[in-house]
Amino acid sequence: MRILGIDPGLRTTGFGVIEAQGAELRYVASGTISTQHLDVTALPARLKVLFDGVGEVVQRYQPDCASVEIVFVNVNPQSTLLLGQARGACITALVHQNLEVAEYTALQMKQAVVGYGRAAKTQVQAMVQRLLCLPGLPSTDAADALGLAITHAHAGVALARLAKAGAVGGVAGGMARNYKAGRSR
Repeated sequence: MRILGIDPGLRTTGFGVIEAQGAELRYVASGTISTQHLDVTALPARLKVLFDGVGEVVQRYQPDCASVEIVFVNVNPQSTLLLGQARGACITALVHQNLEVAEYTALQMKQAVVGYGRAAKTQVQAMVQRLLCLPGLPSTDAADALGLAITHAHAGVALARLAKAGAVGGVAGGMARNYKAGRSR
């Protein structure tokens, strides 16, 4: 299964694509979509760059599904609103390409990739490098996106299979509730 991870940001959005065959993970591609060349007041133009960029990534790498980071309110409400709009542009582009979109919090991604939900970005970068046998550290945005894809490969796909099989109670059901506290579109 080919999975696309998206780490949304208004200035820089990270993407990462992996192949998952059972427990085996293989790196396909990663990078960023940048709007830094545009004026900060040009919000519609920046959102269009994100929408088009995510669409181009989907067309180029043909993922089977996608995972996107869930955003939480931070200290600055205006920043949160802008980030939410960037995230919306990314999700809309994915849905426009008929992809199923799973959502995970940063804490869930760090827990799945590093084993500690409050891990530093450098720890995520190092673990993503190890898990995917990369020759160097990915950028922080690309590492987060690859981490989201890895999270979905390990948690989302397995838990979706359990749910389809009817294992909704007990430990499996509790894990599904913990990981799927986000949303799936």
